[in-house]
Amino acid sequence: MEQENISPSTKKGKLGFKITLGFIFLLIIGAGTYGFTVYNSVAGTIQKTHAPLKRSESEQRVINLAEGDPFSILLFGVDQREGDRGRPDSLILLTANPKDKSIKMVSIPRDTYTEIIGKGIKDKINHSYTYGGVDMTINTVKNFLDIPIDYYVQVNMDGFKDLVDAVGGVTIDNTLEFSYEKSDFPIGQLELNGEEALKYSRMRYEDPKGDIGRQERQRKIIQAFLKEAVKIDTLTNYGNILEVIGENVKTNLTFEEIKEIQANYSETRHDLEKIQINGSGKEENGVYYYMVPEEERTKLSETIKKHLDIE
Repeated sequence: MEQENISPSTKKGKLGFKITLGFIFLLIIGAGTYGFTVYNSVAGTIQKTHAPLKRSESEQRVINLAEGDPFSILLFGVDQREGDRGRPDSLILLTANPKDKSIKMVSIPRDTYTEIIGKGIKDKINHSYTYGGVDMTINTVKNFLDIPIDYYVQVNMDGFKDLVDAVGGVTIDNTLEFSYEKSDFPIGQLELNGEEALKYSRMRYEDPKGDIGRQERQRKIIQAFLKEAVKIDTLTNYGNILEVIGENVKTNLTFEEIKEIQANYSETRHDLEKIQINGSGKEENGVYYYMVPEEERTKLSETIKKHLDIE
């Protein structure tokens, strides 16, 4: 379990809560800037994105956001495919604890071999979405890490390219030269439109770091997107951004909960700890899996529980 602490002095504005809530959080900023009209539009859009989980009251932890209870949230960017639900390209678990003003971010390799809860088999963790959608994915991640998952945000990655175009494109600093799907990405500062940004974030096999390298590039794109999204000239285009979000984002967070998070958890972004799960690759019948040792999984579970103030 590799850990990396990020302080505001070295990584100002780096990731933080905005990775998970970015698509919705920028709308709150827009509402604060433009007042009542935009505020109502934002509320309407978030109502459209709201999709509760299929779980009973006994399965749902009671979280008091106004009191600053620590909570967890699962972000997944879904690569939808014709004829099926698709599969998550990325799975990122965030936990926030406002008492110690910190966030822990766990990148879960999509090829992680684990039990698929509700299916009765073992497979890649991202296949849980193909088998049973959001609910099965959350139950599978909960079982894998033995921790509660309070909220989720699902983003259709095809729709993300429309969001990038809506903010006028993004600028990133590329450190790996490669070509992917007839697009070239030389080393240096690159200005990317939506389609190019999506390709940049999807390439995997030419990256020496494999899926970990792809996750790093995805974070670069999200960072660059959020940098553009909060600019005043972008916010004047809020109508197009709201439309794209309404069509491509799903979450069990309500508008009121998002406002509580913005009001009571903003300081957590100043102390972000990135955690990479250690494991090893293994092929079975020509299929690649990422195997996580039980000791690693248990250690990570204990770390997350401690951050959530769970005994």
